[in-house]
Amino acid sequence: MSETKIITPDVRRVIDFPLKVGESPTWDDRTGDLWLVDILAPAAICLKADGRVDRFDMPVKIGCLALCESGDIAVALETGVHIMNPKTGTMKLLCNPDGGRPDSRLNDGKVGPDRCFWVGTRDEAIPQTGNARLYRVMPDGTFAIITDGLLTSNGLAWSPDGRTMYHSDSSGLFAQVFDFDPQKGLTGPPRRLHDFTPEEGRPDGAAMDADGFYWIAGVLSGGVNRLSPDGEVIEIYKVPAKSPTMPCFGGPDLGTIYVTTLSTDNNGTFEQGTVFAFEAGIQGTPVHRFAI
Repeated sequence: MSETKIITPDVRRVIDFPLKVGESPTWDDRTGDLWLVDILAPAAICLKADGRVDRFDMPVKIGCLALCESGDIAVALETGVHIMNPKTGTMKLLCNPDGGRPDSRLNDGKVGPDRCFWVGTRDEAIPQTGNARLYRVMPDGTFAIITDGLLTSNGLAWSPDGRTMYHSDSSGLFAQVFDFDPQKGLTGPPRRLHDFTPEEGRPDGAAMDADGFYWIAGVLSGGVNRLSPDGEVIEIYKVPAKSPTMPCFGGPDLGTIYVTTLSTDNNGTFEQGTVFAFEAGIQGTPVHRFAI
């Protein structure tokens, strides 16, 4: 194994208001807007291409969001997956896959090459009991439990050819991969990709670049890890915050990396959550859209 390269990019802050738990940054390549959520605010936030900020306050915690083919936004709340009209803010329940289970809420999610919304849960019990799951939500509102026995489902991303799904368990401190068929979904059991060290942080949200490398935020490490397809951390991109939560690729050429962070104590200094951006000379892959 080669030595991991530590990179400190030229980072800029892109918002002037604080976030409690920034997550789920999502670039809309049709509009040039950047969407994200603040889990505990709770709110969905759109940084418009013209500089305006649209904020949609949520009635309960929001785990993530995803773009829909129609232009609507799918939001994963404690009360289920809802479809939100971004012009009016009105929401319609699609389904509640988690069914109000105790000590559980919808967490990280993304749309796959199958145009379904894959969304996992976080085990909120103290101590955690392993009740977290990963669901596949179909456009008609039906859903399936894909895997369970997790602590915190996270880190979803797909290889550029759509044949591999990446996934992490934040509390379990590992990432895994599944063989994937764009028509059928998963086609085999998971394979362990990487076990994370304290220097690499707690594996959180993730993105995929055009070369097939997996970018995953390392909470408490101050960095975003770039993993090769065989699971080697080849680079760590440092940001000026202790707890980055998720990267995404954006900009006209998908060459800008946006990173959300959460509010945290950094050696006695309180940091507000925010959104950073930097260029790494690497192009990302466009996100898939939910077939609604």
